[in-house]
Amino acid sequence: MKFKKWISATAASLLLAASFVGTIPVAHADESATRTIAEESIYDLLVDRFFNGSGTNDFDTNTQDPSKFAGGDFTGLQDKMKFIGEMGYTIVSIGPIFSTEKYDGSMPTSYTTIERHFGTTEEFQSIVEAYKAKNMSIMVDFPITNVSPNHEWAKDASKAGWVASTNNGQVQWDLSNKDVQEALIQAVTDFVSTYDIGGIRLTNIAGADTAFINKMIAALKETKTSLYVIANEESDADFDATFSPVTADIYRNIFKNVDMDSSKLMEPFTGEKPTQIMVDSLETHRFTFDSANENMFPPTRLKMAMGALFMLPGIPVVQYGTEIAMNGEAKPDTHQLYNFKTDEELIDYIKNVQSLRNQSATLRNGDFEVITNENGLLVFTRTSDEEKWVIMVNNTGKTQRVDLTPEQLGEGKMLNGILHEEKVRINEKEVYPVILDREMVEIYQVRNDEGLNTPYMVALGLVWVIFIGFVVIIIKRGKVRRQEQDVQ
Repeated sequence: MKFKKWISATAASLLLAASFVGTIPVAHADESATRTIAEESIYDLLVDRFFNGSGTNDFDTNTQDPSKFAGGDFTGLQDKMKFIGEMGYTIVSIGPIFSTEKYDGSMPTSYTTIERHFGTTEEFQSIVEAYKAKNMSIMVDFPITNVSPNHEWAKDASKAGWVASTNNGQVQWDLSNKDVQEALIQAVTDFVSTYDIGGIRLTNIAGADTAFINKMIAALKETKTSLYVIANEESDADFDATFSPVTADIYRNIFKNVDMDSSKLMEPFTGEKPTQIMVDSLETHRFTFDSANENMFPPTRLKMAMGALFMLPGIPVVQYGTEIAMNGEAKPDTHQLYNFKTDEELIDYIKNVQSLRNQSATLRNGDFEVITNENGLLVFTRTSDEEKWVIMVNNTGKTQRVDLTPEQLGEGKMLNGILHEEKVRINEKEVYPVILDREMVEIYQVRNDEGLNTPYMVALGLVWVIFIGFVVIIIKRGKVRRQEQDVQ
């Protein structure tokens, strides 16, 4: 019996090992210090809505009222670190975490204290260190205006001149006031020097002068040279990455349905700096809401959007809950509690695609060339001196075929499909016929065509030899038993 188990295990191991040879791209070891923001991917969440890991800070919470605090905390982020890490994200943006009157941090009362619903300063520092140890960094929002009337500065009589206006129940600072500017710069740099975070996202910057924002960015970089500084609004300031709501609209409108006009898909990549690419944000309606309104199946739509998003030359920014098709038209409905008991098909898909991106420097920052882009059919390449990839996005309502040439791929090549395991070789017409079903994405690695998979064939032959040997042994043992029985 043990011998039989050994045979089975050996055969399975040989076949499994052989199946990986020549199909999985070689991982390129990248030092985190050499990475640029263009190579990162951002998971955008709200601490309160993600996971409740500790009951010690559950005061005045109400999970039945979406406008109230629900209990999510830093301990919850620690508990779910593996979950986020396995999806392949390298930056976890956790929103504003300063003392606030609202669960989403939109009514901050301080720039120095951390919201006690989320946990302690020690717990925050703990998750920063824990995520960093797993090659992920924490990014925090810093709102430069639009604060609570109970903000510590607003209640300070000596700072009465710092308030420019009060609208929608929030206080707007006079951002042209030099004292306000210096105080904001001091507050954000103090925060960065206290906690070893990887990034700051400046929010509510619409009324700020570009020179002031640049001064703040420069101060942050001086405090920590490796710090990423981005925004969630358009700006001419010297951020590490650009942002445009138009970009999000482009992606949302192209992928919410099939056969959509995709001519504007390349517009975000015309600038000098990398751009944040996304299908929605924490301030907009969910992409699931858009696709459902089109009478489409959201998980399929999300696979299309995510498959393209992670392969294009931008910085993917994905909202928490996208991987479980979270719905909602406006907050707080768009800020639902995370349900960890849902189907994992989308989660697994994101894991697979991001695994490829994280293994290959070429897929993150290789040269980008569009081969086809027409009404939802998109084919492009990512190329470096080490490797070449072809990505086909069939966001149409029918099976599509694209013939690639040796001039495009090189002589003596083949295409090895990673997600659907299809291999494409040159045909009698001297083209590579790439065929993909509707509403699917495939990522092809361009490899030298060495004919049959020799390691696989050798392994298969060994399996047959072992199997035949096992059968011969069984037959011989059977004969011996029968002879012994005849003697008796």
